[in-house]
Amino acid sequence: MLSLTTTDIQLAQRADNKEQAIKALAAELEQAGLVETGYVNGMLAREAQNSTFLGNGIAIPHGTTDTRGLVKTTGVKLHHFPQGVNWGDGKTVYLAIGIAAKSDEHLGILKQLTKVLSADGVEQQLQACKTEEAIIALLNGEAQLEAEFTAEQVQLGFPATDMLQLNAVAAGLLKNKGLLGNEGVASVVASEPTHLGQGLWLASTSQAVSKTAMAFVTPQNSFEYQAQPVKGVLLVAACNSAHTANLGFLSQLLYSQQADKLFTADAAKVVSLLSEETLDGAEAVFQIKNPHGLHARPGAMLVSKAKSFSANILVANLDGDGKAVNAKSLMKVIALGVKCGHKLQFTAQGDDAEQALAAIGEAIAAGLGEGK
Repeated sequence: MLSLTTTDIQLAQRADNKEQAIKALAAELEQAGLVETGYVNGMLAREAQNSTFLGNGIAIPHGTTDTRGLVKTTGVKLHHFPQGVNWGDGKTVYLAIGIAAKSDEHLGILKQLTKVLSADGVEQQLQACKTEEAIIALLNGEAQLEAEFTAEQVQLGFPATDMLQLNAVAAGLLKNKGLLGNEGVASVVASEPTHLGQGLWLASTSQAVSKTAMAFVTPQNSFEYQAQPVKGVLLVAACNSAHTANLGFLSQLLYSQQADKLFTADAAKVVSLLSEETLDGAEAVFQIKNPHGLHARPGAMLVSKAKSFSANILVANLDGDGKAVNAKSLMKVIALGVKCGHKLQFTAQGDDAEQALAAIGEAIAAGLGEGK
């Protein structure tokens, strides 16, 4: 686990371009006694090979294998750029993490950072950070990045005959988990939910919320409220913006007229529909042979291959948590924690879906730039 202190972070930094930003990070790594003079050349060479931009406003400049001998002690230095730095190709970096690693220790650092920072909305949170402590909280996973939403917060087929009962049940699910206090329950019961269409209603509260969370309840039999059908109620109890991504997934369902999927799914599927990207399309499973798994370079090669096709592509690590992520996002791909031997399941949807899967399979078989 990476241990950060406030002395590892420099706030309110400015740089005209990524080269300037990398040189400043290298100078601090050297000043801190982590690397010897000349390590900056390895960092610039690594950047020239392939961009270290991960996504969500984050870059991880580090040296090449040829300059590992210049590393005295594994460590990191962070520069925060509230104005952003142009990292090329229209990408803006708000947090640059300079890494000095003697061997493959940086893979563990990389996995920790990307796992925390792959959540949606992090870019805006990073840009707005005003203190070193706020950045450390984000990197250490102390700041809530995703809404609490599990199958225990889903109640299907409840024998309710009016909206008041459904709201009360939804609020009770959150109260039972210690996520919502009595005031919050009262505000949910007393408020008027909003009809989102297709029989789905939205209730919300910001009172007595200990952690942003959601609950979903469906009635045993559909009924009407305000002359509109009631097939389900989604309750959002929010004390921050951690639910933003969930509402995005909900909007996609509503826009595509697929809200009925929520009413016919089991509890686990409801959570999946509102918590992760899903696709109906062609599928393929490939095994990673790279000795060090999908670290930055092979991960970038995989993402680049996916981006060369117009199809939407998701990838899930079958030897990990199985959650599917956008295969065109380097940060999310690396955050899967893929090791040698792990099997990846790809799902592609679009006119060139089959071609995309075939090309990805060939790239993986070829070693993703690292040889077979």
